[in-house]
Amino acid sequence: MSTHTVVDELTVATPDGRELLSGACLTARAGQVLALVGSSGSGKTTLLRAMIGDLPPGTARTGGSVRVLGLDVLGCTAADLRELRRTRVAYVGQDPGSALNPRMRVGALVTETGSRGEAALLLEEVRLPAVPGLLRRRAGELSGGQQRRVALARALARRPDLLLLDEPTAGLDPALRDEIGELLRHLAVERGVAVVLSCHDRELVDQLADEVLELSCAGTPPRAGRTPAVRQAAQQGAGGLRARGLDAHVGARRLPVLRGVDLDAPSGAAVGVVGPSGSGKTTLLRALVGLHPFSGGSVTLDGVALHPNVRRRGREQRRRVQFVPQNPMGALNPSTTVSAALARPLRLHRRRPRAAVPERVAELLEQVGLGAEHAARYPHELSGGQRQRVSIARALAAEPDVLVCDEITSALDGDTAQAMMELLTRLRETREMAVVFASHDLRLVERYADSVALIGGQEERAPAPGERP
Repeated sequence: MSTHTVVDELTVATPDGRELLSGACLTARAGQVLALVGSSGSGKTTLLRAMIGDLPPGTARTGGSVRVLGLDVLGCTAADLRELRRTRVAYVGQDPGSALNPRMRVGALVTETGSRGEAALLLEEVRLPAVPGLLRRRAGELSGGQQRRVALARALARRPDLLLLDEPTAGLDPALRDEIGELLRHLAVERGVAVVLSCHDRELVDQLADEVLELSCAGTPPRAGRTPAVRQAAQQGAGGLRARGLDAHVGARRLPVLRGVDLDAPSGAAVGVVGPSGSGKTTLLRALVGLHPFSGGSVTLDGVALHPNVRRRGREQRRRVQFVPQNPMGALNPSTTVSAALARPLRLHRRRPRAAVPERVAELLEQVGLGAEHAARYPHELSGGQRQRVSIARALAAEPDVLVCDEITSALDGDTAQAMMELLTRLRETREMAVVFASHDLRLVERYADSVALIGGQEERAPAPGERP
């Protein structure tokens, strides 16, 4: 049986002829790591999904072939495809949290495709902390980085011959990113697994990959300028968002995540939130916007207390503090077009007359580097980076005074990430908008943040192979 996976001149297009992928070729060999790189929207996710026989809805192969471990995955029977996915191929998507059953505990999630005795070993292998109660937590009690590693553990449980990963290190701090990279090298070299991954982190790709395939697409946003961002001097007490002594818990067992956290985001300032995966960065951001009720402390906007529950805040308070989540696929309505998603906050917060809404939608798309043609598309017709930009545009539609962003650049290529941060810098300067953003990219934080909030200590983790406990 073949151990190679070969994609030959694959072209995937929508019914109107728009090509998501054009003439892609690759060979994935056992024992090697192949990295897919390219700008957002270049087709990396489409190519990975084609290799499990799952093209995006509404698209079709218009040319080429895909043979995975000897099987024609785009022409085989459904039974053969199920068997391949169950026993020999594993895929971890860009938003792994959405693929984890929220009702199942971590132990059951990991052992769903393997034996129960393997759960702790698999979690140790993906560098998750061996803390009491971890196996009993549910997906909603995990950080984005922890969810990503649980999804990877589930994939490894089936002992695959081919491992497909879409941005596997997005949302991880640098130390964990490097450890996951080492794990993938170990799987390839020691287990003989063929690893294919998409990645925007060229430094990691250079360290990890045996071969690199660069994809390109028409309409790539222009490269952002390289001049350093100009920072406005922010003065404490000049208005803005302030948190004092925030405590927060997660899950039915009320696991403590935040303990006495303080944060100041004056008007026009940028505050970077940093800390290891699992330290509570996402919980803090969600508490600021009222999506995760805090159990102690206070959040104020221009000196006025905000209710812990966003539903108890006034409409103007909700408009003034907007949130961009880490995983936009779970936040965008799959049955709503981009145009409708952006038009809703314009109407809800009365930011434009009805007749001016289409023009403003086009302006918002242009601001985040997307063409007007994206307005008619649905979320599943966009790449991960494009969905992230739509999510940012939707938040900007409300014309907020405070924008709270959770790892908004993790799904973007370097140039697009820089363009997004410079857009936010211009909005800070022109509208006195405060920005609070969590990021594992310390260079980005150093460049764009006026101040930094450090959350949590070093995450407890299982020792890496060869490392002393």
